[in-house]
Amino acid sequence: MVPARRLYQLLLLGTAIALAVAMFDWRNTALLQGVVFLTLLYDGALVGLALVDATRGRSQRVRVRREVAQKLSIGRQNLVRLTLTTGTAGQAAGGHPIRVQIRDQYPAAFKAEPPMLKLELPPVAEESITYTVFPPERGQFEFGDVFVRQLGPWGLAWQGWRSPQKATVSVYPDLMGLQELSIRLAIQTTGNIRKARRSGMGTEFTELREYYTGDDPRLIDWKATARRSRLLVRVLEPEQEQTVIVLLDRGRLMTAQVEGITRFNWGMNATLSLALAGLNRGDRVGIGVFDRNMQLWVPPERGQTHLTKLIERLTPLQPAMLEPDYLKAVTVATNQQHRRALVVMLTDVVDETASAELLAALQRLRPRYLPFCVTLRDPQVDAIAHAPTEPDISAAYPRAVALDLLAQRQVALAKLKQRGVLVLDAPANQITDQLVERYLRVKARNLL
Repeated sequence: MVPARRLYQLLLLGTAIALAVAMFDWRNTALLQGVVFLTLLYDGALVGLALVDATRGRSQRVRVRREVAQKLSIGRQNLVRLTLTTGTAGQAAGGHPIRVQIRDQYPAAFKAEPPMLKLELPPVAEESITYTVFPPERGQFEFGDVFVRQLGPWGLAWQGWRSPQKATVSVYPDLMGLQELSIRLAIQTTGNIRKARRSGMGTEFTELREYYTGDDPRLIDWKATARRSRLLVRVLEPEQEQTVIVLLDRGRLMTAQVEGITRFNWGMNATLSLALAGLNRGDRVGIGVFDRNMQLWVPPERGQTHLTKLIERLTPLQPAMLEPDYLKAVTVATNQQHRRALVVMLTDVVDETASAELLAALQRLRPRYLPFCVTLRDPQVDAIAHAPTEPDISAAYPRAVALDLLAQRQVALAKLKQRGVLVLDAPANQITDQLVERYLRVKARNLL
């Protein structure tokens, strides 16, 4: 039993009345003894009523059922649904509303919003209430029981109990983001967006359509125009069945956290999104995950079923406090892939000196392959560097350090660009969308 607010209010009211009565003649010992006795009797009666109130509510206990997906997405607000049932099928609908407080035993590593649920239910009803959990890590996690508090019919005490609801869930990379990206790519492929972006910018013929003002005259098909007596142009799309190799660094720099999630997890989300985009465009996609050695190599394949294999193979991997060997990773990839390919390296850089090995590794790919370096920046450093200047000198030091870090980073990236390496430097929490967009531009410009 947990005392409710009404019980405390009644106890305070009794105490206040007793003090007021005693103040009439505080020197009268018999009066004081009587007041104390009656006050204790009153308080004892209230506590007894509270115990009875908590006991009476047991027959009207709320029944709880939890519904949560077996596969959750890292870094997303995943929905958890609790269904509450009050009363029975044959019970009359009349009666007082039932007030409950619910706290679910979600995994300790998760963040829940809101952490406690409060609601009022009719005496006979079935209602659902939801909250969200934010998992910052991948792996398997346990949900425990659901803890319920229900206010007694008199409102004097809460009775608490637990509803056994143990369940095991698995946290995967951003499956929600992959689903959203799949829909967006499908719209671009079949709708007007595809025509607007890709018409005349590829090498493979797809269809004929009527000429519109602004179309490239070089794309006019004169034979078809003569046969049909109206101007027709050829619609070209980027070449299919090319190869994309993604090399994901899982070394020391990728263990740092950005907005509560490691760079490696942000990079894995971007890797799978890029794989989905490549497979959607008909390319062969292969992935390698490395530190000092190549820890995982999935050869390039086509087809949407390949994405499922990539998710299952990548999900168990975690970052390690090891220095990455870029040259070894590139060597393994090129030994496995002899044909020309887009080689995407997802990692991070600090300065020109620290990135010398990365530069040498990517330079080895030229000119046979098309190297693409993707670096995951910390948005917090950007925020500090671009914050308004404060008169306080203690605030100026972090800004100066942040500006220096960004300047050294830009020097390292400029070296990569000078050697013919494609570069994308974006905040880690925005890297996925920008990487997919950049890949689609590479395809549209036929850089492969």
